[in-house]
Formats: sequence, C-alpha cells, structure tokens
Amino acid sequence: MPVSSRTQWRVRPRVISSALVLVVVAIVAAPAFSSAHAEAQEPVDLEMIERIHAEATEGSEVLDLYNMLTNVIGPRLSGSPSYDRSAQWAREWLEGIGLSDARLEGFYFGRGWTLEKFSLEMTSPRYMPLLGYPEAWTPSTVGRIEGRPHYVGDRTREEIEALAPGLRGGIVLTHRPQTVFTRADRPQPTDSEDPVRTGAPARAPGEVGSSETPLNEMRSVLADAGAGVVLRPSRGEHGTVYVLGNRSTPDDAAPSLVLAAEHYNMVVRLIEAGEPVELAIEVGTRYHEDDPVSHNVLADLRGTDPQIGHEVVLIGGHLDSWHAGTGATDNADGIAVAMEAMRILKALGVEPRRTIRIALWGGEEQGLLGSRSYVEEHLEGPGNEAAHEALSVYLNDDPGAGFTYGWYMEENQAAKEIFDAWLEPLRELGARRNVFEGIPSTDHLSFTRVGIPAFTAIKDYTNYDTRTHHTNADLYERVGEEELVQAAIVLAVFAWHAAQRDERIPRDGMGTGF
Repeated sequence: MPVSSRTQWRVRPRVISSALVLVVVAIVAAPAFSSAHAEAQEPVDLEMIERIHAEATEGSEVLDLYNMLTNVIGPRLSGSPSYDRSAQWAREWLEGIGLSDARLEGFYFGRGWTLEKFSLEMTSPRYMPLLGYPEAWTPSTVGRIEGRPHYVGDRTREEIEALAPGLRGGIVLTHRPQTVFTRADRPQPTDSEDPVRTGAPARAPGEVGSSETPLNEMRSVLADAGAGVVLRPSRGEHGTVYVLGNRSTPDDAAPSLVLAAEHYNMVVRLIEAGEPVELAIEVGTRYHEDDPVSHNVLADLRGTDPQIGHEVVLIGGHLDSWHAGTGATDNADGIAVAMEAMRILKALGVEPRRTIRIALWGGEEQGLLGSRSYVEEHLEGPGNEAAHEALSVYLNDDPGAGFTYGWYMEENQAAKEIFDAWLEPLRELGARRNVFEGIPSTDHLSFTRVGIPAFTAIKDYTNYDTRTHHTNADLYERVGEEELVQAAIVLAVFAWHAAQRDERIPRDGMGTGF
C-alpha cells in the first residue's frame, strides 16, 4: 500500500556536518563574490541563497526521501506495482508539504512486469550459486530447468538450427566468454575549460559481448527451437551485472538471463574442458496487463506576479529505474534532490513570481516516454502555443550521482551567461562551471526538441558508467547525505532565480516547436 503521510516514513531530524554549515557562512560573507557580482549583468539574490542554505542544512529531509525510494520502495520499473507505489507516495508527499495541485498525469506505457522468483545454480561438477538476473519482460521458465547447458557462442545460425531438436526445453549459453569489460567512466566535463565530449563512453569492440550469430538472430532461432532459457554474460566485472530488458518481448520468447561475466566465463570454460557441467534455473515472472497507463507526478508552487505568475519554471527527473538494483544513482538521488528543493522553497514561505513546478517522469528508461507525453499533450502543436511560450526553462537532474558541479548548457550561450552568474556564489559548495556543450539521452531532450531551454545538471561520474549505471550495484550506499544536500541547494537556488528574473530564460535561436 502507498504511504499516506510524511510521518509514516520519516526516521528522524537530520544533523548536517558542521563543515557544510561553515561553508554556507563563508559563501554568503565572502567579499570576493561581491566584486564578481558587481561585474555581472544578471542579478543574484545573496540573501535568498543564504536562506536556502540555512533551510537545507538545518531542516533537511533529503536523506529520508532517498532512503524511501531506494530501500523501502526499491526498484521502480515502469508499469510495475512498485513504480505505481512510488508515484502515489511522491504525489502524497508533495501534497503533504503544501504544494498546489499535486497530481498524477497518465501516459500510455503498455504492460508492466515483475520478477517474483529466481534461482540460478551450478550443481555439477561442484555446487555453486551463480550471480545473474533475468532481463525485464522475460517470460517465466516452465518450472525448474535442470541439466547440461548447450554452448553455441561459436556456432553459426545454420549450425544452431541443426541442433534445434536437442535445444528444446534446455539451457543455452549464447556468447563467447567476456574478455573486454567496461572500465572507463565518462570524462568529467568540469575538469578543464576545453571543449568536452559528453555522454557515456563509446563501447570498445567486444565490450558488448561476441558470438558467431548476431544476438537478434540468435534469439529468434532459439525461440523457434523452444529453448528453455538462454544465458549471456554482462560487460561488467567484479560481479557487476548490467541488465535491462524490452517491454515488447513476445510471450513465446525464451526466458533470458544476464550473468556476471566471471561466472558465465567459468561455465563456458568448464564445458570446453569436458567437465560434466549441470545447471539448475527457475524464473517466475508476472505481466501486469490490466492497465497500460503509467503516470508522471506533478505539483506546483504557484507564481504570484500578476504579469508572469502563469509562466513556469520546471524542475525534475525520472522516477523509474531498472530492476536489478534499487535505482539509487539512476535516479533516486535526482528525485530526492528535486523533492527536497521544493520542500526548501515551500518551508521558506516564499512567493515566487513565476510558478515553480516539479515533474517526476515515468518511462524514461524505455525512451523518455513520460516527458515526451507531457510535451506532446501540453506544449506541442496547435492550441498549446501559449503554454509553450509560458514555460521558461526545465532543469533536469539525472545522469551521474552526488554533487552538482554545474549545468550542460546545450550550446545556449545567452543562458550560460545567466547560469554562470547564479553558479558563482555556490563555488565554495563544490560547484565548478557550466559547460557550453549538451548531453544526450535524458528527459531534457523532450523539451529541447520543441525549442524550450532545458538543461541537465553535471554530476560526479566516478564509478557511474563502470559500476552503477543500470546494474545490480546501483544501491543506497552509492550516494551520501552531504552530496544530496548540496545538490538540493543548487537546484533550489537555480529554480528560485529563474522564477524571479524579469525575462524568461533565453531561447537563443531555438525553434518554436510548432
């Protein structure tokens, strides 16, 4: 059942480190910023920054929010009951802190999926539990499958088709041993003033695995053969398992598992050594087909200016996650930070000129489905011109984890100059710089596509691409309280300043979307 009140989940008041409080005082008092600010064209409200710092450090609830998302609710695969629970909890929490019109907005998603049972064991030539996870939307096995696995990673499609009668109901290993691993995180774009390449690192040859038959062909052949379950290795090492899934997986597909590379490789090498390998596997899954609608979560801190109160500053990130971990860095931290930023502003009793709206998106992992739906319904096409003009900016928190260092500015130089002024007083909290470049593959793209300024926070990428992003290691311990507090301060400061300035954030030659 969804949590119905804030008091049911809040653990205790938070005590933030004295070091962070001292940094807050230093920022507000620093004379060095006064001269920098005097040269800036963009107004910066130092008094409001001080108030935001004080509330964020003295009354923080961000770690409780993060704990609720990661440990209490856990994985939030779109379309699943856990995602629905997280959306309802978030809506009630936002309503509980006094925001206006806390609501769920539906969008078509399709059937959901839940993993209900799973076991994976090697029973011969010795007993050993194996580490792996079913892909999302994979069907169940027909009970417990036991027997010798078939290794086909070195076989052509024609050879596999010739083996089909012996594969029916059996265990099939589809790839060669994994020998190339994901070992590089994306570069930190704030480390230098040079132009940067943003986004995840390109995959090295062999990093996604190799087999004689392409994976799509392999899956089709094995489904036709009636294979009982198929196994392939992860590109991670040290037990890191990258595992996703496809919501369009057909009901008659062979159940599919991704194994830790070291365990998968061991099984293949035992087979190649002529050892009598036997595995035992059981997968129990459930499809949720009664309601194909998933939901975004929205709530407002209403604008009060008679002229621009209807305009909107939007903040948020995606609420959904994959299923092998608990979606800590992708994206419970971003959601906790956005919710905490709204709590800070509401607790201060401020009356922003523009409306500040929070949006928690569903279906991001399946193609930005929630944010795309919002844009199509509210901002795109004939009849939405006024709303399109009224949306000043979208501030997104997603890729990476921990501290916020600045913003990807999507080559919008006019907006960058404004953001540079707002970032300056936050440098003592770890903020570094805004970069001119943009970043692919997250919800801000739904807005830039229709000509609306939208920017994603620059986060820490240490161990993100190599360890946590879409893996079984994406758990609570990956992010600390001090990092969450800092990121909430930055987001609240930027949302407030965007809501207060006389003009919208410049669109800098961007299209109209109509």
